[in-house]
Amino acid sequence: MITTGISSITLIIIAFILFDFILETILDILNAKTWNLPIPKELAGIYDEEKYAKARQYHQARERLSTITTVFSTLLLLAFLLLKGFAYVHLEVAQISHSPIVQALLFFGGFALVSDIIGMPFEWYGIFKIEEKFGFNKMTWKTYIADKIKGYLLGAIIGGILLSLFVWFYTVAGNKFWLYAWILFTVFTLFFTMFYTTWIVPIFNKLVPLQEGTLREKIEAFAQKVNFPLTNIFVIDGSKRSTKANAYFSGLGSKKTIVLFDTLIQEQTEEELVSVLAHEVGHYKMKHIQKGMLIGIAQMGIILFILQLFINKPELSQALGLQTDVPVFHLGLIAFSLLYSPISLLTGIFMNIFSRKNEFEADTYAQQNTGTGEHLISALKKLSANNLSNLNPNKWYVFFHYSHPPLLERVKNLMNK
Repeated sequence: MITTGISSITLIIIAFILFDFILETILDILNAKTWNLPIPKELAGIYDEEKYAKARQYHQARERLSTITTVFSTLLLLAFLLLKGFAYVHLEVAQISHSPIVQALLFFGGFALVSDIIGMPFEWYGIFKIEEKFGFNKMTWKTYIADKIKGYLLGAIIGGILLSLFVWFYTVAGNKFWLYAWILFTVFTLFFTMFYTTWIVPIFNKLVPLQEGTLREKIEAFAQKVNFPLTNIFVIDGSKRSTKANAYFSGLGSKKTIVLFDTLIQEQTEEELVSVLAHEVGHYKMKHIQKGMLIGIAQMGIILFILQLFINKPELSQALGLQTDVPVFHLGLIAFSLLYSPISLLTGIFMNIFSRKNEFEADTYAQQNTGTGEHLISALKKLSANNLSNLNPNKWYVFFHYSHPPLLERVKNLMNK
């Protein structure tokens, strides 16, 4: 049965959704205004007048698309809540199977698929119009479709297994289900951290060992100098999808891996590349990956414990429009995630602060162990210029959204050491 009227919990959920929408809108407006500011003197020369105008136009186009997407998704979610859409979908799923596991798989799988399909036009426009117009996109429709199919298969297999175990723990473990779910999450996190680059990335991209030559010799010399066990350093074909460049470190124990985008190698000097790699080694030496992973695992434990306290309350299912005295797990999970959003916002801010601190530390490590910050500064400037980055982001936008410090702060940090 479908409820009549709107419950107080539903009103609270709607208030949280509107709060998030208003906050994001204000932050976007504040950040958009920063394009009228002059380029900081420390970053002079990154953009000429023509390229700065191009960067401004690029961000304006991205912001317009983001605004349209956010408004559409917010209105759609509010309509679904007010029209009891979640409850209607549950009633349809309940006619197919009485198994809580099958119901959850159909419910979440269906929503994930439909949501992705609805979002495709916005995604297409972002990739094949905006990114294409400003010279970033290298993805073909064939690659896009192949990525989608692979993503669906991986989501169905990995997501299906995890969700099935999660619901099964709920049905058999009673009040201790959160503990078993936490163990499952921890094992998956460790496994994913160790094998993501070697198992998951090759499904979508080609990874090849960095070839012999002066660059590899310089990297190996640096690794030996700082006693870094360099076993896996790969080049990824990022140019298959975009001209934007990046590098990252992943893995634990013997599975440590450094990955350099081919676009990064094309645009950076060897000294700059060594400094970028030194930054990634800094993350390893400072144990940033392990610390971040432990914090994430602890946060998930807290979330699951709080979930266990509320998931058996039928009021959560009623808040989504189902008239019932028996809690429905997947409806309760949706309602809980929406009610948890303010706490999620706070933890996201904390993790961004933590991440920005880590980036400063890794920069300092690279400077101290390469003997100069000059090459890292020039590498960061090139990355910002080639990616058409905002050189004057609003401080509040940075506070809420940036996992890396703005370029100006990183340059000042390196210049003052």
